[in-house]
This record gives sequence, structure tokens and C-alpha cells, in this order.
Amino acid sequence: MRFNAKDLALLAKRPSGCFDKEGKLKICRLVGDEKLIEPRERWCRLKGNLLFLMKNKSSEASEVVILERCWVVEFRSKTDVSIILKFQSGEPDLYLEAASKPDCEAWAVALGEANSEGLRNKIQQLRRLIMEIKEERASDEARQFLPSSQVDSLGEPQFTSIQRIANEPKLEFSLACKGLVAATRDRKLNTFIQVSVVHPAEHILTRYSSTEIVEGTRDPLFLTGVTFPPEYPIYEETKIKLTVYDVKDKSQGTVRTSVLPDHKEPRADVGRSFLGCTTFRVGDLVKSKEQQLTLTLRTSDGGKTVGTIEVNLVKMGEFEDGEMGHITTDAQDQKCALVRECTTPEGLSGKDNLPSLNAVLKNPICKLYRFPTSDNKWMRIREQMAETTLSFHVPKELINLHIKEDMRRNQELKDLGELAPHWDNMRKSVIAHCDQMLSMYQDTLAELGKHTGSSFKSSCSKGEKTLEFIPINLHLQRMHVHSPRLKDALYDVITVGAPAAHFQGFKNGGLRKLLSKFEAERRNTGYQCIYYSPENTAKAKEVLSNINHLQPLISSHADLLLNSASQHSPDSLKNSLKMLSEKTELFVHAFKDQLVRSALLALYTARPGCVIKKPAVPRNSAEEGDDLKHQDHPSQIKRQDSIPHHSEYDEEEWDRVWANVGKSLNCVIAMVDRLLEKDSSKIKEGENDPSAADCKVLHAGGDWYEQLYPLVITLKDCMGEVVTRAKQSMAFVLLQELACGLPQCLMLTLRRDIVFSQALAGLVCGFIIKLHTSLHDQGFLQQLHTVGLLVQYEGLLSTYSEEAGMLEDMAVGISDLQKVMFKVIEAKSEDFLPIITGRREHYVIEVQLPAKMFELLPQEIKEGKLLRMYPVLFNVGINEQQTLAERFGDTTLQENINQENLELLKEYYNLFTEKMPPDCLPHFQEQNDLKGLLENLHQNIQAKRRKNVEIMWLAATICRKLNGVRFTCCKSAKDRTSMSVTLEQCSILRDEHQLHKDFFIRALDCMRSRQTQGALNESDDPETGCLTDNKPTSRHFYPVALLLVSSHLLVVWLILSLALLLAKYQ
Repeated sequence: MRFNAKDLALLAKRPSGCFDKEGKLKICRLVGDEKLIEPRERWCRLKGNLLFLMKNKSSEASEVVILERCWVVEFRSKTDVSIILKFQSGEPDLYLEAASKPDCEAWAVALGEANSEGLRNKIQQLRRLIMEIKEERASDEARQFLPSSQVDSLGEPQFTSIQRIANEPKLEFSLACKGLVAATRDRKLNTFIQVSVVHPAEHILTRYSSTEIVEGTRDPLFLTGVTFPPEYPIYEETKIKLTVYDVKDKSQGTVRTSVLPDHKEPRADVGRSFLGCTTFRVGDLVKSKEQQLTLTLRTSDGGKTVGTIEVNLVKMGEFEDGEMGHITTDAQDQKCALVRECTTPEGLSGKDNLPSLNAVLKNPICKLYRFPTSDNKWMRIREQMAETTLSFHVPKELINLHIKEDMRRNQELKDLGELAPHWDNMRKSVIAHCDQMLSMYQDTLAELGKHTGSSFKSSCSKGEKTLEFIPINLHLQRMHVHSPRLKDALYDVITVGAPAAHFQGFKNGGLRKLLSKFEAERRNTGYQCIYYSPENTAKAKEVLSNINHLQPLISSHADLLLNSASQHSPDSLKNSLKMLSEKTELFVHAFKDQLVRSALLALYTARPGCVIKKPAVPRNSAEEGDDLKHQDHPSQIKRQDSIPHHSEYDEEEWDRVWANVGKSLNCVIAMVDRLLEKDSSKIKEGENDPSAADCKVLHAGGDWYEQLYPLVITLKDCMGEVVTRAKQSMAFVLLQELACGLPQCLMLTLRRDIVFSQALAGLVCGFIIKLHTSLHDQGFLQQLHTVGLLVQYEGLLSTYSEEAGMLEDMAVGISDLQKVMFKVIEAKSEDFLPIITGRREHYVIEVQLPAKMFELLPQEIKEGKLLRMYPVLFNVGINEQQTLAERFGDTTLQENINQENLELLKEYYNLFTEKMPPDCLPHFQEQNDLKGLLENLHQNIQAKRRKNVEIMWLAATICRKLNGVRFTCCKSAKDRTSMSVTLEQCSILRDEHQLHKDFFIRALDCMRSRQTQGALNESDDPETGCLTDNKPTSRHFYPVALLLVSSHLLVVWLILSLALLLAKYQ
């Protein structure tokens, strides 16, 4: 062979990165089995099919071996680290000896692939692939030369859809390999399969998912299957590429494959090596008689067979009969399960609830498993994670309500009228600050309206101001279990980052501490304003809310009463009067509070030039109540002037004004009774003299309306006067609340709104999911409207540094959920998103259901009964920061929260046992008594052990047995949350569904494997986000292991940490 020696010399001296492989080898020539000379160490460089031999790395090449018409012979013993290159030309064999067995294996693979024959085969394989692509594109290219009429008749490329059940995955299949060939005979393979999709329209290869790693076998059966969700564009013409890799280091094998470009194969030196690949059409799998394909795995050059791979189609509703042949946990054999999907449990899903559920959930990611049970059967599991549109919908609705409420409050403050200079300046300052906060809410709502992209907030965005109302990583985690001898079951857990105001920070703690400190400071500012307790300010907001709600209702019922009178309809008149009486009584009762009377007096003292007149004879409300019963005519009611500004103020004036509403109602009732009584007497007369009765009826309608009209007008006037006085007095109370703590009061309100918004979004999601999955459970529906719904939050935050502030925010936010009520209504359109009404301190969430689903509800719920929520929070810190808190810090916050919520849980249990029959509880194997579980939980909380995760397990078990909704939260709903959820799922499979004890760890590893998470983008995967999220939040954490060397170092570390903390927070 001719070659240019200078060019080869230059090639041998190129930088190291230009070579396929290089390193030290001991080399000599062989004649037969004898070595001509002792092996000498050489620096070897491989480039293409050229092997350069050099004395050292910097010297020139002393020899070049052309790898053509040769083959590699590798010794199979575990201790031998040598290989031999044999040539067909008869040249002496080349003996190569490596430094270690892994290095020897790597050289054997590299030299085998560098052979010119292997390169030729690879080129031929690439040519075949190019020809296939050209043939597929030929029809598209031909369309360019057709007349436009023919092109229009052809239309868009038509692909054959796959028949499937509604809302079920389009395609599911399982994978297994047989007879895999390793680079060396004695190597035990650790393999996984990467699944890629070639879309027929685009001809682009997209990586989709991977199986778990199966260790120590050449015939791996993979526990994890492949599933394509309903929205995925897959057709019979779609091609699927299966690539098998051998992982040399399992820890390195867990690196996500999506970090590599799609057109490049992963390098062998990153912990895994390429074994083989194959491709099949989806249509071939779907149409095959046995629903199975057996494909040949070939190397990248297409010339060498390295084993076979079996693809088994999974059909919905199909279940394998018979028992397992055997179960083994030996890693040598890995007799694992093929994945099959189970039937959908009756009543758990159906076509009727798809539209409403799809309006809430989107972008589901599914995984399939099959695990052995203790009685040698197979259970089938589908694991699903889905985003929710409520992450943004609920906060936007809530902010909109805040804006309306704050605008109404600002207007009420402006309507207070003339005030003394001190109070007027205070009002101006409050309104100015409130306008600034209102503008901030409006800007936030506008920014959220512009948001596009994913429907959840990733952990990287938790510090963004425009997204501070949005919950972090809100997802539904669902496990659907199908056991051969047990009823199918669904287990739902809502995962979300802890509700907290991350943008505002935690330098001064969280809401729990800030609210307590603020209330103490307000008590000491009485010289500037009038102090009202939080209970009184809440009562004032409630009174204002009742006014705004009841006044228009009373006016509408009064108009209906007059309309019934004009139509001379006795039945309609009675019904209208009944509704008017009920609403007016509620209206009068709303002001039967000493707070209104005292606030009116305080408001009068804030007017310029006020004089207080003491009543000579005090009167009580009982005496005035007697007056209501004996008052029959409006002429006896004396109208009161508006609140006097420069005249004497009578403290009993409010009692008279308030009582006039009741007296006016009594007059209306008396007049209606009188009219109905006269009408009944006329009917009797008409039976004796029909002609006279007809004449009287002609004028009766006009008489009724004329007699009722002045009484109804008086009622409205009296009610308007009460509303004016009550609104001003309650607005004055709110003015004191705001003035005593500006601007801290508004900032705390903002922080509380942020935390509550995040918590409410998760609660609404959990309620809707629970309602949909339990529509056929009459016991649950009875419990829902009789007792309420238990909502259990599992917190994994530490009580150290910033996470202590997060926990304080989270505790207040979850506690505020007690003010939320739910109402189920029938949807009147295709928009099934929930509707939020109400105000701070009291919200009503209206959940819309389609007509068919709405009919399944009990009559009480269909009539609009409000459904109560019982949220409880149990927190146990589990990370390294909690270790520092337990040893050197304080865990009182966690202990207090757990103790307080234990009492709430006991309260719900007592209410449940009083009102519900015992047969409504879900039944599991060996179900423990709930009372015993509560006692056990009480003992564990009192024990105050370090990182007592038994508290979490007991609380979760009690929640499930009480038909509750489960939440799991940590800082960002990533690492700690995923570890907790997967452990809980496997524990449920073991305790409730008889998972084989030897497969517990394997099942846990399979669910936690990042290999099987599918083709998620960086921005779409809640488990990725920013790498910095996994680092400690404080920079003064030094390796604790070093501190154990000496107690002196420990003291120094504590002093330095304290100094840095003080410097940080000053």
C-alpha cells in the first residue's frame, strides 16, 4: 500500500482530542504462539483504521498498523488483560497487553470497530437508511410536479390512527431482550433500552423514554414498559427505534440521555457502551397476530447480530391468566416481569367525566410496571403525573377578587364623610398606601394574563415577583393498581412546593411569627388610633359583606312582592312575603352586635365639633324587641336624620334606626295578612252572589298594590338608612386596623394573600380530583356533605434557616383554608373551570360538573349545600439542615404545629364517628382501628424523637382511611417530595396489595429511576429545574465530617456560623 510518510507523521502528532482512543500498551509480534521478543511499552493512538505505535506520547510514530482484513482475539479469563490482532495476509500476529481488564475491554471494542470491514458495513448500513428515507420522501417530492387540482385532491398526508379507549394511552408495550452479546464473554451486562420515535411527517428522530437498568444478565426482562398518552401524535406509520446500552457504572448510567444531541451516539467513555439497535413500525406491532414482534439487534454498521429484542403489545382490558412460573431476586438471572396494563376500575373513569377532568389536568406522563405478589401472582401498576391548569387559573381569579374588594374598601373609606384633621390625615395616608397596593395587584394580574408556556411554575421561578401568587410544581401523582385477587384501587397524591412568599424572603421569619409580632405592636399604638382586636376587625368585614349581599336581595324580593300584588296572586304573594321576611330577619340580625354601636360612637367622636348626650333612661334591646311586635302602621315610625356632625349625639339613636327596619317589616306582614283575609271573605261572598264578586275582583289588584307600595318604600328607606350608618361605622373600624400598622399591615396582607393563593390552588385541584374519582362512592358523598372533607398536608421542611420561615408561612396558609367552602353546581357551558366568589376570610369555590355527573350527586349537594374543609398539617424535617436544627437549633415550631393539628384531626374524627356509619370507611387488608392509629400518632408526636418519619406514615394512613385528600410538600416539590411519594407508593403496594417482599427495593428503584421519566425538557420536568436548588441555602455550612475530628474545630465552626448569621441579618 502506498502512503505519504510525512502526512502520517503529522497525523500522529495531532492533539489528543483528535484520536478515537489512545493510551499505553505493551506490544510485541507473535509467530504461532511464541513471542519473538518480550513485550515493550508503547504509546498507542487509534485514528480510523490506523494504529500508531510510539515510544512515548511526545515522540514520533515508530510504526503504523493498518487495521484491514484482521480480527481481534480476546482472552476470556478474568485475569488476562491481553488481546491479539490476527491478519488474513499471514503477517505475524500483534500482541497487545493493557494495564487493566476494563482498559483491555475498551481497546478490544475500539479495535474491532476500527477494522476496515466494519467501516464498510457501517457505510452500507447508512446507505440503506438513506435509500429508505428517499423512498418515503419520493411521494412528497412528486407532488411538486402535479397540477394544482391533483395536489388539492391529494390533500395532506393521511396517517392511520390507532384505535383506543377514550382517555386511555394510545399505545403501550413491554420490552425484553435475549441472547445479548458482550464485548467479553465473562462480562455481566447491565443493560437498559432507550426508546426513540421517528415521526412519519417530519422524519426526525426524537428520544422518548428509557427503561430501568437490569443488572447482571444477558436476557433482561424490564419492569418498566413504554406508554404513549392520548395526546401523543403516533400512528401506524410511525417508526420506533430501540437502542440497547450496556452500563459499566450504574451511577453514571443514570445520567439523562437527553443532554446529548439526537444525531449523536453517546460515547463509550461516559459509563456506558452501545450494544445494538433495531427499528419497527407501529403498524407491524398492532397488526401482528400474536401482538408481539421479535426483532434482531445489530451493531451500528448493521453487520453483526448482538441478540434479539421482544416487543409485546399491551391491550387495554387484557389480563394475563395463570400464576408466575417462578420468582427470583437473583441479579444473575433477573427473571423480571413483563409489563401489562390492567382494566379501568368500574366507576373510576368514564367518557362522561372526561371533558371536565381534561379541563383541569393536562400533559400527563405515564409509566407502566408489573410487580410480583407474595402469592406468585402479578400486579399491574400505571403511574401517572399530570400538570393542572388551576396553577394559574385559581390565583388569577383570587387576585381579581382582591382587586374588587380593595376598590370597594377604598371607596367606603372615602365615603366616611367629614372627619377631624387628625383622622382625615390618617384616612388620606391609608388610602394612598391602599392605592399603591391595589396598583401592584393590578400589575400582577396583567402580567399573569400575558403568561404563556407550561401550566406550572418551576422551582427556578419561585423567586420571580410576577409569579409569586403561583404554586410551585403543582402536580397530580396517581398510582392505579390492579391486583389479581383484590379490587382495583387509585391512590392520588398532590405534590406542590410549600406555600410561601419566596420573593419577599424570610429574613424576619414567616407569617406565624410576623403576625404575632404585628399584633403585639398594634396594642401599643393606641395613642394614634383606636385598637380593635382581630376578632372585631373580622366581624366588621363580615358585617360589610352581609350588607353587600343582603341589601340587593331584600330589594329584589320587595319588588317581587309588589309585582305579585299587582297581579292579585295570593300564592305568589305568600311566597314573596316569606322570602322577604327571611332575608330581612337575617339583615336585622347582622347588626345585632355591640361593635356597630361602639363604632358609631367612635365615628361620631372623630367628627369635628361633636357633643355626646347621655340617655336619661337606658333602654335595652328586649324592650325594643317588644315594640316591634306592637307596631302596625308606618305613621307611628319616626324617620331619623343622618349622623349629626355638629349637634348632640344620642347613643340610643342607632337602636331606634335599626329597630325601624323590623317595625317596617311587621307593617308589611300585617298588611298582607289583612289583604289575604279580605280576599278569602270576598271569595265566600262570591259563591253566594257571582256577579257582585266579579266587580270587586276588577278593582282588587289595584287596591293591593296601592296599599302595599308605601309600606315597601318605607321598608327600603329604613333599610337604606341602616346600611349607610353601618357601612360608615364598619369602614371606620377598618380604618383603625390599617392606620395602626402602615405600611406593615398591608405588606402582611399581601404576604398572606400570596401564601393563601398557592395553598388554595392545590386545594381546589385536590377537591376536584377526589370528587371525580369518588362519584360512585355513596359513602364518600354522604361524608362530604354531612361532615366535610379531610385534607392532610405532609410537610418535609426543616426548622433551620430560611425553611423555618417557609414552614411558618405554610402553617398559616393551610390554616386559612378552613375559611374556604365548596359548592357543586351543574355546568351550563363547556367551560368546566371552577368559579371563585367571596372575600378575604370567606371564599366559596363553585365546582362545575356536566349534567350526567351532576345527577349522581346526593340531593343535599345538588341543592347547593356548602361543603366544609378540614385541613391539617404534619411536618417532619428530613434533610441535613434538620440534623443541625435538632442538634444545635430549635424544633419547637415543628412540635407545636404537629400538636395543634393533631387536635384538629381528633376533632374531625370525633365528628366523623358521630355523624357517619362505620361501613363508609374504605376496607383494606388487616385494617387497623382508626382510634388506635390516632393514639399511636399522639404518642409519636409526644415522644419528640429526631426525624420521626413514623408521624408522616401514620398521618397519611389515617387520611386515606378517612377518605381524605393527600398532599406532599417540601421546598420545591422535587427531591424530598419524590423520595417520599415513591416510598409511600411502594409501602402501599407492600401493605395493601401484597407486593413480594424481595421485590420491594427493586420496585422502589424502578419508580425512582430518572432513566424512565420520558423525554422531558429541562423546563417541563419538575425534577430538574436549577441545579443550584439542591445546594444548601446558606453558604456557611462546612462539611460536618471535618468537624468531628476535634471538639475545638466544632466550637470554632459554631462561632463562625453565628457570626455570619448575625452579619447576614443585620
